[in-house]
Amino acid sequence: MAPSTFNAPVPGVPFYTPQHLQSPGTPIKSDAKVPTLFTPLTVRGVTMRNRIIVAPMCQYSTAPWGDQIGALTPYHITTLGHYALKGAGLVFIEASGVQPNGRISAHCPGIWSDDQIPGVKAVADMVKSQGALCGMQLAHAGRKSSTCPPFISAQFKKGSVRATKDVGGWPDDVVSACGGEEFTWDGKRSDDPSGGYYAPRGLTVKEIKQLVQDWASAAERSVKAGVDVIEIHGAHGYLINQFLSPITNQRTDSYGGSFENRTRLLVEIIQAIRAVIPSSMPLFLRLSSTEWMEETDLGKKMGSWNVESTIRMTNIASDLGVDLLDVSSGGNHPDQRINMFDSKDYQTKIAAQIRREVRAAGKPMLIGAVGLITEAEQARDIVAEAEGQDSKHDGSTREEAEAAEMMTDAQGGKVPMADCILVARQFMREPEWVLKVAWKLGIEVAWPNQFNRVRFPKL
Repeated sequence: MAPSTFNAPVPGVPFYTPQHLQSPGTPIKSDAKVPTLFTPLTVRGVTMRNRIIVAPMCQYSTAPWGDQIGALTPYHITTLGHYALKGAGLVFIEASGVQPNGRISAHCPGIWSDDQIPGVKAVADMVKSQGALCGMQLAHAGRKSSTCPPFISAQFKKGSVRATKDVGGWPDDVVSACGGEEFTWDGKRSDDPSGGYYAPRGLTVKEIKQLVQDWASAAERSVKAGVDVIEIHGAHGYLINQFLSPITNQRTDSYGGSFENRTRLLVEIIQAIRAVIPSSMPLFLRLSSTEWMEETDLGKKMGSWNVESTIRMTNIASDLGVDLLDVSSGGNHPDQRINMFDSKDYQTKIAAQIRREVRAAGKPMLIGAVGLITEAEQARDIVAEAEGQDSKHDGSTREEAEAAEMMTDAQGGKVPMADCILVARQFMREPEWVLKVAWKLGIEVAWPNQFNRVRFPKL
């Protein structure tokens, strides 16, 4: 193609932005040396330009009341758009409440109203204009709702602070699978000033049926806003997770007790969403693969949600039309027996196990691995274990890059640990992380037109 002096715009967006000479984050030359991490991934009717996904990250930056309650703003365009500009394959909008009381905090976004569609569309337009796909994570926080943003809680030197009505909270409308003071997340009564959560009330069956419809309606709004992928948030101790676990779900009706009953809400949500979104649209599911309660007295007494439960649910979800499992863990009970911020590859190993099991069952489900994989120490240890190296050396971006590559590539004849990776906090530190990873791996990828003059030098 002959060079042109015309700085062509991206078509189909309501603002001018130059069409990139080549989509950022894609290899300049495609050959056998390109690792799987930088190859496209097609899921149903969409294709990610690489296998690196920006995981949903709470920002606590929407209005708590008024006409703009829960609506995304230019702040979200700025942050999420920049990750797309710098080469991520798929960028997720953070957990968005399907009901007003489904937000974690009063400052979290929502998609329960048509008034919130324009904000989502503005973000989706920006993300897609830079060559990435835009995803929406639908959520309901359940008994972990009506809390203050963590940077507010930190001022009180507490892990969580209850949000009262005067700051936009809903103390009287915190809900869960079961209700009462014994089901408060941190185990502290609502009148205990040292506590950080409210006691929930148990949802009625009528309310559960409405909740399922509200998930579907939120999915329809997301489609209208132009997102490419929808994810159901069923992890981290939020409402779906509260229904899945026998510890937090002690109901005696059709939504509690047996595995079939405890998973009924999630099954109905999947079915409702799949029925209203295009058949070409991917549907992801995030689950806590284990709540890390197996070794606790409570877990031994009540039973718990574990990896085997997740594998069983994954096979069901695949048959219902879920395309990718986003494998996380923990968050449903303060007594969990793991420190997720002082661990190595616990989550990536679980992802690999689940991937093997679902493949053996003949299911097409893709697996995404998430969980601090870009922390230098963890990345170093993943690579060292895979290669039989001594892990006692300094962490670096190269080690992060090698760890990310290893997870999606077959190593030494072994199958990949995952089909893609989801990265969160490292993008907040380094929005150009995709470009940096490619550089450290010796892969020449396209940069945004506007940034070509500051490309990393060849190693």
